Amino acid sequence: MHDLLSRLGLKFPIFQAPMAGTATPKMAAAVSESGGLGSVGLASAGPDGAKEMIVAIRAASNRPFNVNLFCHRPATPNPARESAWLDRLRPSFESFGSEPPAALREINTSFLIDEAMLDVLLEQRPPVISFHLGLPQPEKVAALKKTGAILVASATNLAEGEAAVAAGMDAVVAQGYEAGGHRGIFDPEREDTRLGTFALTRLLVEKLPIPVIAAGGIMDGAGIAAALDLGAVAAQLGTAFIGCPESAADEGYRKALQSDAAYRTEMIASISGRPARCLANHFTVLASKLGDGIPDYPIAYDAAKALNAAAKAAGETGFGPQWAGQGAPLARPMPAAALVARLGEEWRAAVATSRP
Repeated sequence: MHDLLSRLGLKFPIFQAPMAGTATPKMAAAVSESGGLGSVGLASAGPDGAKEMIVAIRAASNRPFNVNLFCHRPATPNPARESAWLDRLRPSFESFGSEPPAALREINTSFLIDEAMLDVLLEQRPPVISFHLGLPQPEKVAALKKTGAILVASATNLAEGEAAVAAGMDAVVAQGYEAGGHRGIFDPEREDTRLGTFALTRLLVEKLPIPVIAAGGIMDGAGIAAALDLGAVAAQLGTAFIGCPESAADEGYRKALQSDAAYRTEMIASISGRPARCLANHFTVLASKLGDGIPDYPIAYDAAKALNAAAKAAGETGFGPQWAGQGAPLARPMPAAALVARLGEEWRAAVATSRP
């Protein structure tokens, strides 16, 4: 067992992905209690919500857990572009007997400018803190390190991995192109190299001096074993946990994950303003017709969430942000603790089989 996993007291090299809006304190606690590292995403929680989630995890478990922050570049409002975007969405709203919002808001505050969130972290001292879509400023890193937290950042290429090392991260998540949810690229205006989990994990293991956690398309113990064979110290799984009863996924999302939609995920930016992989659904069909001029993340997300709410009120669940990775067809709905145990058994069996 790698030093990082020993430091966390993990039984299995399994990290449950944070999945803001889907992972819950109950899920995180169940995973951690079962020998993995449970996680929650704080990107949409706000400072008060973040504190409540951390307190809830600690009430259910005394094991280490991870909280995740988004370090995206703050949005630049553009009323003309946002108005034009709403006009393109208007027919869809009207089809559900609704009207689009009068204006769009920046609904998720970047950790880069959220001092209140920093105060919560310094007060609550979560044992692991991870970052997505970028890296926090040096002064924030220094302050969080003083709490004793293990700091982790996601990277989609070597340059981002090297930046994570330079910033003082203790480990890096190699987010392959197969992964569900928001693509972790630091700068969305630069070309995405689209490295898969296999190539990216091996590249970062070879080139970086810190532990690497593989993420993207990993759904079972064989996948975990393969990631460790590449030199990763652990595997991070997200889509595998969406169907757990502890997940916040609604019934439509759960049914979609078990449907033919799981066999065709799509990477689109129209939902939130940042590239993200999701299940093929009515929104992805609509997205192909919307064209360019997408408002900045997370302003565009405000529009998508409003449309999803209007659709759900009319009984249609196919307009939600149903994030999922390319391994979605391998999802197995079961309680989080049972899934961790199953994954652990499969991992050990794969390791035993591979040994001469």
